[in-house]
Amino acid sequence: MEYLNVLAAAVAGFAMGALWYMTLAKPWMKAAGIQVSADGKPQVSGSPLPFVVAGIAMLLVAGMMRHVFQMAQMDTVLEGLMGGFGIGLFFIVPWMAMNYAYAMRPTMLAVIDGGYAVLGCTVIGLVLVLF
Repeated sequence: MEYLNVLAAAVAGFAMGALWYMTLAKPWMKAAGIQVSADGKPQVSGSPLPFVVAGIAMLLVAGMMRHVFQMAQMDTVLEGLMGGFGIGLFFIVPWMAMNYAYAMRPTMLAVIDGGYAVLGCTVIGLVLVLF
């Protein structure tokens, strides 16, 4: 049953990413330096690799968050929300910010991607405690 819980949480985190990046597609592409055609779509696209990597990443994050939550005996909605929020904001975002700073990536890219890390982990945390 725990495997289904992790899978559901990973799917929820992935879906949160889909909504996030559909909403912020234009500013994200600009910040990421992705060339777009006249219709506003990326000039180079179509590879399924980013989606495969994202799916695997969501499974890994949800699985580890489940382990952390279980070890900490976190099982209420508030604990799930705050645990996920904290993991996103205080573990993932600082690491991303450090990498983006060394790579001289735009601050807006770090803000957009960091926002997804926080919201995605918060959603994963919620789903983990609901089942």
